[in-house]
Amino acid sequence: MNACHKIVFGDCRDMHEIDSESIHLMVTSPPYYNAPFDYPDLFKDYDQFLDLITGFSKELYRVLAPGRVASYVTDDMLVKGEKYPVVADITKIMIENGFRYRDRIVWVKPKGYMRISRRSGVVLRNPYPMYFYPDNIQESIIIFQKGKFDYGYARKLDREVREASRIDTCQYNRNEWHLTVWNITNVLPVQGRVEEGIAAFPEEIPRRLISLFSYVGETVLDPFLGSGTTVKVAREMGRNSWGYEIDLELRPVIEEKIGLARTASTRRKGTIDFIERADAKRLRAFLQSRVKMQRSVTRKKWRKHC
Repeated sequence: MNACHKIVFGDCRDMHEIDSESIHLMVTSPPYYNAPFDYPDLFKDYDQFLDLITGFSKELYRVLAPGRVASYVTDDMLVKGEKYPVVADITKIMIENGFRYRDRIVWVKPKGYMRISRRSGVVLRNPYPMYFYPDNIQESIIIFQKGKFDYGYARKLDREVREASRIDTCQYNRNEWHLTVWNITNVLPVQGRVEEGIAAFPEEIPRRLISLFSYVGETVLDPFLGSGTTVKVAREMGRNSWGYEIDLELRPVIEEKIGLARTASTRRKGTIDFIERADAKRLRAFLQSRVKMQRSVTRKKWRKHC
């Protein structure tokens, strides 16, 4: 059960390092389309964002094993007063590329924390019809499947693997995993945290998805790795993993985050390999030209770790 983890700095629309039909679960959060606080002006326009998802989904279909699950943590975006239907468009793209739309879970964040200014305050200043804009405290976890799962596969697994992969039904019921609404605290913007300046999702999300949709020893993919949350959790849970990221300057951040899993057993931790492809430097230059805020954040992190 020795695990193997590989992190590739390169474009996830080309994952030639991964064998066809060798991935058992995808958990990811793609860049939020031109999000004001994280990715302003990263994409020239919305069509360019959709082109990224389209190109990636074709490659994902190749590497995902039959019957297995791909999940996105994302949501519609409000950019410069315009609302973009990200969830609907990703769903359409995935279906067009051969995936089944399986489920949508609503991730609800605590009411007391707002990252974006309170839109609903407009009504307080103008208490009349047509001024209402709701505050957003949710994101979508949209789940797709490549065909249907062969449950005979699960029954043929080694008993030790099946038992090691058993879902804790007490936790399942206590934390209401069975509902289409998950109440999970988001990663708060506390100074000094590993993900400072990075749009990271909480570890609880990949932890649930990995528990629900993969067995110990299988392989998890995160094509938009960011700070490395998915790989960290997969490593702790005895899965193998692949991660793709275009920002070379995030490597020390990923290394630091994964290093936090030192309490996991040596058997489960496994090896970690970093691969820097030639296209990573070109993509990084593009990112620097587009996202000045992200550039300053990663440079700060890089100086800290040098």
